[in-house]
Amino acid sequence: MSAAQFLEHSFVSDEVWDLHPDYVVVLLVVEGLQGGESDQRSEALLVKAEASAAELLAAMPIEEVPEVQIWREKFLSFGVKPRVAKSSSEALLKRCAAGMPRVNMLTDLYNAVSVINMVPIGGEDFDSYVGSARLVVADGSELFDTRDNGETVNESPEPGEIVWRDDDGITCRRWNWRQCVRTRLTEETTNAVFIFDGVGECARERVESAAAQLSEKLREWWPDVVISSKELSRS
Repeated sequence: MSAAQFLEHSFVSDEVWDLHPDYVVVLLVVEGLQGGESDQRSEALLVKAEASAAELLAAMPIEEVPEVQIWREKFLSFGVKPRVAKSSSEALLKRCAAGMPRVNMLTDLYNAVSVINMVPIGGEDFDSYVGSARLVVADGSELFDTRDNGETVNESPEPGEIVWRDDDGITCRRWNWRQCVRTRLTEETTNAVFIFDGVGECARERVESAAAQLSEKLREWWPDVVISSKELSRS
């Protein structure tokens, strides 16, 4: 499937739109990458993100950060309390004091942009997708491959949980909580898809800012990349 076809056929279900009409989402497909291990460039960006988090949390406790509050409300809407699961941006923000994970160039890059903008971002291997991406309300029968004690296992979501999926199963549980093993970014990834989630006040501005920052860095690090983007909207 081409990038254009992928973006054309990706969607948010009407059920999700009905429940969360304030939701904003932008997808980027990036082709022609040459990923690799974490390096000085990704390290510098992570350090910048950690400093941004320190400044934010010096001004207020994490539970009072507006972007944290609104995502906690969204998770509670399908029965998930903060002690059970958090948005990916809150989870990263919480880890900043001890140091964000250093994974690989691409993952480090989007994690840093996520913290700087307080926008949940999913980064996945485009070539591992089967069909298009869609955000749906799970019925509980879907499969999600994850790691447990070092082994890949399949588990199903709770009925009513909001999930990203493709033709082959769930790619991310609880909206933006945890991604599957199958589509994760690796040091060998050459084509990627990034998902930017926004809710609440100024969601569109924050999502667009994060997407622009990520695109700028991608072009700086890999000048020959081809980037295609689309904001998903209700048909």
